[in-house]
Amino acid sequence: MTENSRRNTRQHSRRVRDIQAAPSQARDLTQSGHPVVKGILAVSSAAILAVSGIGYFSVGRLGGSLSASELQIQRDDGVAPLDGAVDILLVGSDSRTDAQGNPLSEDELARLNAGVSEGEINTDTIMVIRIPEDGSSATAVSIPRDTYIHHDEFGNMKINGVYAAHAAQKREELSAAGMSGASLEQQVARAGQEGLISAVADLTGVEVDHFAQVGLLGFALLTDAVGGVDVCLSQPVDEPLSGANFPAGEQTLDGAQALSFVRQRHDLPRGDLDRIVRQQVYMASLVQKMLSAGTLTNPGKLRELSNAAERSVTLDEGWDIARFAQQMSGLAGGDVTFTTIPVTSVDGVGDYGESIITVDKSQVHQFMEDVVAPPAPEQDAPAEQPGAGAETSLLDGYNVFALNAGEASGQAGGVAGWLKEQGATIAEVSNALPGVYSFSQVVALDPEDPAALALAEKLGGLPVTSNEGLEPTSLIVVVAGDYSGPSSEAADASPSPENAVGTPGEDFGAAEVAPEIDAGGDGPRCVN
Repeated sequence: MTENSRRNTRQHSRRVRDIQAAPSQARDLTQSGHPVVKGILAVSSAAILAVSGIGYFSVGRLGGSLSASELQIQRDDGVAPLDGAVDILLVGSDSRTDAQGNPLSEDELARLNAGVSEGEINTDTIMVIRIPEDGSSATAVSIPRDTYIHHDEFGNMKINGVYAAHAAQKREELSAAGMSGASLEQQVARAGQEGLISAVADLTGVEVDHFAQVGLLGFALLTDAVGGVDVCLSQPVDEPLSGANFPAGEQTLDGAQALSFVRQRHDLPRGDLDRIVRQQVYMASLVQKMLSAGTLTNPGKLRELSNAAERSVTLDEGWDIARFAQQMSGLAGGDVTFTTIPVTSVDGVGDYGESIITVDKSQVHQFMEDVVAPPAPEQDAPAEQPGAGAETSLLDGYNVFALNAGEASGQAGGVAGWLKEQGATIAEVSNALPGVYSFSQVVALDPEDPAALALAEKLGGLPVTSNEGLEPTSLIVVVAGDYSGPSSEAADASPSPENAVGTPGEDFGAAEVAPEIDAGGDGPRCVN
């Protein structure tokens, strides 16, 4: 084997050690709260599960008084959703205005530690709520603000800049035509909303049915309206950019504190991903507070909630909130779940050197489909045939790395997918360095390793080569142009860099995202 080949595989062996050393953070979290009384009508799941969360309370008190965008995407016409779910795009923006477009006062800006916005707003919190047709559950799926996507008009960019790009383009166009005032602002907002909806649909494969937007003010008003929200921190924090200054442990946050809590992204171990966890924990606690009998039976709190929602929540025009509330009337706290799209790396680099999060769009599409897929029926395991699985069992405890050394894209992913179906553990799928490998092979520390020989046999009798830099439990499958063994085109394999937008980070294929959180449970769970 050439020195280049040895160097290439040593890089992958170090990659294996990094993956094995990485601590697991994918833990199930449960959020606290009281039992939920059946029959409570939802004013809007959009507003609850968005950054503000307006809560579950009297439909008649609120229904017609929320601010409405000119955006028209509603399908409240009795037609069932085309994809089996009602999908709501929930956006938390850094807008310095209220839902009616009125600028926040200097006192409000100071209290929220918001400062003055420059240019168009950014949508730093993006969620898609997926609700099955029967209204039995709701899953809020977060999209990290730094998710890097390809936009047909604006090129590669972070998804949180899509709204602003469309809004700025529309503002320039209308201003040049002499338009100004409220009419201009309405059309600018609509352009931003439509652009973001299109980008989210492309990324997730989800057809958006409704839209809800909440500005900075919504955090504070709605938190104060329910008497504060309970959270818990693993460590004390003092981060001046967001204004987050909290001790460790469980505590109740008022509105301004809640905004600082959910906005902090610096000095957190996983940056924006930890901020997403904070947002989800906050919202789960807020949902539980909204659903508690003490909130729903208190006229004063209902009045404050209604006033807060009127000033901070914008919905798409024509959304029949009362009808939607009836569909969601049986929803309980434990039925509301928060999660995050799968990402492939969290330390990638964009076209201009910016820090990005990379994703595999096909993985995201499958993830969103699984959110509303009915549970598979339990089946008895088939009787094992004599000798079956012997080769697969030899791979137990091994990590398999698949390298694409051919000109056709996706070859290594197909082989990795097939191996995954056979029970092998796929650690990573990536491209080989150009010119290093000229034929398909299995690379192992010991070329006589029974697991390596069994793997090579399963793949059509590939040759086994050795690399002294590999760990004993690591195997590399090189797929070149001469490969003719088994493959799975529809495999759920690890992502390949050739499909990534931007340059993936060192953690490509091993990135971990937020845990799953629900709005039921026994106490606020401590987070970063």
